[in-house]
Amino acid sequence: MEPKRFELPPGRAEEGFKDKKPLYTPAEAMAEANRCLYCSDAPCIKACPTAINIPEFIRKIGTGNIKGSARTILSANILGQSCAQACPVEVLCAGSCVYTGWGREPINIGRLQRFAVETTLPKTPNLFQAKPATGKRIALVGSGPASIAAAGMLALEGHTCLIYERKAIPGGLNSLGIAPYKLKGPEALREMEWVFSLGRIELRTGVEVVEHAKGPGQVSASELLASHDAVFLGLGLGADSRLGIPGEEGEGVHGATHLIERIKTEPGLTLAGVKHALVVGGGNTALDIAHELALLGVEVEMVYRRSEKEMGGYTHELDGARLDGVRLVENRQPVELVRKDGKLVAVKLASTRDGKPVPGTEETVQAELVVMAIGQERATGVAKAFPGVEVDSRGRVKVDAATHRTGHAKVWSGGDCVNGGKEVVNAVAEAKIAVRDIQRHLAGE
Repeated sequence: MEPKRFELPPGRAEEGFKDKKPLYTPAEAMAEANRCLYCSDAPCIKACPTAINIPEFIRKIGTGNIKGSARTILSANILGQSCAQACPVEVLCAGSCVYTGWGREPINIGRLQRFAVETTLPKTPNLFQAKPATGKRIALVGSGPASIAAAGMLALEGHTCLIYERKAIPGGLNSLGIAPYKLKGPEALREMEWVFSLGRIELRTGVEVVEHAKGPGQVSASELLASHDAVFLGLGLGADSRLGIPGEEGEGVHGATHLIERIKTEPGLTLAGVKHALVVGGGNTALDIAHELALLGVEVEMVYRRSEKEMGGYTHELDGARLDGVRLVENRQPVELVRKDGKLVAVKLASTRDGKPVPGTEETVQAELVVMAIGQERATGVAKAFPGVEVDSRGRVKVDAATHRTGHAKVWSGGDCVNGGKEVVNAVAEAKIAVRDIQRHLAGE
């Protein structure tokens, strides 16, 4: 059966973004591959959460074996294409390259990885052959990177995977949340379709998993446990958090991940009339949306309640955002959003001490748009619908680190709902751990 094809409507704002790291030509890839020293005890492998044999795949590019290179990558990381574009290689594999320690330009590992996979899959999609059907059924809740990776690996083992996704567009972070100058939605969806082509994977969109199903569009946790041999929770994160300050409710205020999703999926979205925007937060999501807004022609100030050195976002991301016009305002926090006839016109900022606003230090700055990037809620309700599954004080699903099994013998979990919000490659790494243990469970070990 032909896999379902997912399409996003034309006229989306993300279509106007240029690729910051475009696909190599064959000549560029060959030249870059030949710079690699093929280290025997390669630090880049140790820095990769999925332990891709980086020197091996680069050597294969250098010898013209592009298909073999892609196979090496995807055997270790089934989402090797999106990770090649979205991974912060500057702090992972490339950041650990021996050239970096010598003060020289590191190997462009991400771009080489993208070249190998993106060149191969359209021509040779059948790189892997699934094992014969086992008759085992696995339910996966959520269709983000952790679930997609787990489903692909389980399908190759011959198991039937059923993915339950409450949204109409699948893919989670990959298709809806990654900055479009890194990875556009259609690219993520094409990769997901390739994963689906590996074996017995069925996607059920518009289905919400709850404790007690009350009608169409809902399925209960108990039903999933009864009708499947194992369950994987790839819940991701929930809605954007808010500050709870006066004037926050109303037009002109958005959560960061919600606005990124609109930029990537909503046709006709325009920021006409928005000259000044404030992005509140200091993490990578804040940097992503600030950078996106700047590239859309908006004057952007990124307001962080502590100093630059205390920011959670990556230095290279801040440097890139600054090059495109983003300005960082340190040690400030909004205390009120000012409205005129209901319309957002300005923001009152207070100086902070130890991350908290100091009374009497307020100043007013113009803004027609405020984006909250101060974290996200957790999908604890879904997790707790499964008996024995627990969450910690920060709302993260508790798992055994060695197996990623929860407190329920048939339930595993991975990705942002477990780690609190990391990279796509971390979600794949956690899915690999869970799949190994699911395999042992299905084998009766």
